[in-house]
Amino acid sequence: MWLPVVAYKTGAMRKVQTLFFDMNSYFASVWQAEEPSLRGRPVGVVTTLSAGAACIAASLEAKKTGVKVGTRTQEAQQLCPDIVFRPALHDMFVSYHHRIKAAVDTVLPIDKTHSVDEFSCRLMGTQQDLDTALQIGRDLQAAILTQVSPALRSSVGVAPNKLLAKIAAELEKPMGLNWLLPEVLPDRISHLRCDQLPGISKGMLRRLDAAGIVDIPMLYHLPPKQARHIWRSVEGERFVRQLRGETVVPPPIKHSSLGHGQQLTAPNRSPRAARLVARRLLIKAASRLRRENGCAQALSISVKCKIHGRQSAGGALQATQDTFQLLRIFNAFWDTMNITAPFSVAVMLSDLVAKPDRIPDLFAAQTSAGMDAREDLCLQIDKLNQKFGQNTIRFGELPPHHVPFTGAKIAFGRVPDKEDFRE
Repeated sequence: MWLPVVAYKTGAMRKVQTLFFDMNSYFASVWQAEEPSLRGRPVGVVTTLSAGAACIAASLEAKKTGVKVGTRTQEAQQLCPDIVFRPALHDMFVSYHHRIKAAVDTVLPIDKTHSVDEFSCRLMGTQQDLDTALQIGRDLQAAILTQVSPALRSSVGVAPNKLLAKIAAELEKPMGLNWLLPEVLPDRISHLRCDQLPGISKGMLRRLDAAGIVDIPMLYHLPPKQARHIWRSVEGERFVRQLRGETVVPPPIKHSSLGHGQQLTAPNRSPRAARLVARRLLIKAASRLRRENGCAQALSISVKCKIHGRQSAGGALQATQDTFQLLRIFNAFWDTMNITAPFSVAVMLSDLVAKPDRIPDLFAAQTSAGMDAREDLCLQIDKLNQKFGQNTIRFGELPPHHVPFTGAKIAFGRVPDKEDFRE
């Protein structure tokens, strides 16, 4: 639905503080950027080029025929006989992510990266004037098209806060440019369903329905205290206040854990192979921990099995970023579990502290820089793998079946570092 970008004349300068933009059909558009012959053609992106695979993204051309996220390749071909499938290449998607950021930075600094294809910018001074903000949005869209690829279209929203700016960006695709201010609310978004708003999950929708909140105007007028009760947290009040156009500053999010998980492929669904996959995930997590200059004070392992259900083990440990130490503890934890017919594994490093803040082991060998000798060795291994390629030096045996992008897949809220693909 197109909404005019010319503001209503109220006699006062309208101000917006946030510009939000997201890339349209990102994964499929990246393939169209990479292969110009795919532009204008329906494209489906799948996890693997195999029968029965499901689409994790579809180009605008494919979406028009009914292909969407989750559509199986066979059904997609029935809906759209001309569709072309391409695999999900996470390193390529991350590379374009950084190219997009570089292009946008020539127009306006990016304040926050929310996902691989969603970003927000803070507007300052005269940039907050609505007409100026909208022009910045046009310049931003043009910068991506000209500096990265004409296949990469984006939608932009400007508003007093991130929630409304994101809603504005979703109002029109592709290449939308819209604004939301309190003076046009809730009328301008009243046609939306509650579950079309960011942050309203299926579970939250059920809670709203149970409370008799069935449309946007009712949600908009919901008393903040009642919103707290429905959400069962202060997030409800924050949501409603932002929906009304208020500026709400959320508390900083503390990064207290990091980890990786993987669904096991058929060749890796044995106790021995599952252990090697989990071990590999831990090695990746430890390398990432060192890049962030952190130490872990707890390790946990989780394995889902078809026979005995979920198996888990873990516990506290001396603060460390030493892969050798973590693997030794991993082996001890793994041996306590009854693993039969595994189909997924996950490892988690938690209770993180900054390396300068940890209390070191007084009995560990120290380098001249005051670093544990094995941690120093791990850092040197990281550098060699970054320079010469993944697994140039490895910590023991690899899983029987190599799975691309182990520990380096794009996840909700996290974009892998470039280094993730070379560890």
